[in-house]
Amino acid sequence: MKEILERILKFRDERGWKKFHKPKELAASIAIEVGELLEVFQWLSEEEVKKLLEENEGFRERLREEIADILIYTLILAHETGIEPREAILRKIEVNRRKYPVNEYYGVARMDLLEGRKVE
Repeated sequence: MKEILERILKFRDERGWKKFHKPKELAASIAIEVGELLEVFQWLSEEEVKKLLEENEGFRERLREEIADILIYTLILAHETGIEPREAILRKIEVNRRKYPVNEYYGVARMDLLEGRKVE
């Protein structure tokens, strides 16, 4: 992870873009890229997505690029705010482990519980 972040920051700094990478702007950039990721899937059924993933390298490449954009902006945001991604992820997994015990949430989405239904 450290090597990847160093490469990202080198790329950014070589272009003088650090001045644009304030937390609010980075968060907005992440949201924009997430929108572009959603656009990749817009109007496609689960079956169509599965087929495209298996057979269409152009689809996979577009998906790969949008995921990379999201990860790049997220890593820069973590760097600029002093948050270590590995530690943040491990802490969040522990929070979620306590919040969603297996015996209560196995195979159940949160909205299913709120609405009193179980999705098969």
